[in-house]
Amino acid sequence: MNEIKYRRILLKLGGEALAGPSGFGIDPTQAEILARKVKRVHDMGVEVAIVIGAGNLWRGKQGLEHGMEQTRADHMGMLATVMNALALQDALERIGVVTRVQTAIEMRAIAEPYIRGRAIRHMEKGRVVILGAGTGNPYFTTDTAGALRAMEVDAEVLIKATKVDGIYDGDPQKDPNAKRYDRLTYIEAISKRLGVMDSTAMTLCMDHDLPIIVLNLWQEGSLEKAVRGEPVGTLVTH
Repeated sequence: MNEIKYRRILLKLGGEALAGPSGFGIDPTQAEILARKVKRVHDMGVEVAIVIGAGNLWRGKQGLEHGMEQTRADHMGMLATVMNALALQDALERIGVVTRVQTAIEMRAIAEPYIRGRAIRHMEKGRVVILGAGTGNPYFTTDTAGALRAMEVDAEVLIKATKVDGIYDGDPQKDPNAKRYDRLTYIEAISKRLGVMDSTAMTLCMDHDLPIIVLNLWQEGSLEKAVRGEPVGTLVTH
């Protein structure tokens, strides 16, 4: 236990983490792989809250391009995050990790309503908590929901898990000369418009001094390194 630097984390996942090779839908095999990664960190004694996006099921931008009203498009996205949360809960519980799903939009038949104190209590009892439906409000991304929930549940770090091993000054998949940053300040991340998180989420973390680690979820051992405080990905702090 002494090796752990961050004992309570908020793990921000994109919906694509549950998708198969096509990048869309929910792949049960992928959900199982993801669940095992979460379990390894949980087994270290780390308290885990998760916020997951919905890009594998619905992208509001596509609706907006066809004239859809944004509030409706955003509400559809929130509902999609709950589907992802339930899929991940199922995968976690099948490997012995007790999990609770809480949602910002009440749907008591399938999940608990989000209550800060109850979420914290679940984590203290060793349960993984998955927080669905974003903030419950339109016009806010799941990045912002992740930052908000991290502060509400007193997480010590926000870990944004992606397919890239940190923050770059360009797209490393398109530009082989793109430079990776080991560390950034919040101001640098915002002013350089690096696109790793939306400015609302980044500013929220900056105002409340919540460190952010951006890492490659699929790189073996990356989550474990992050919670130990070992160099991995890009660290964003003051």
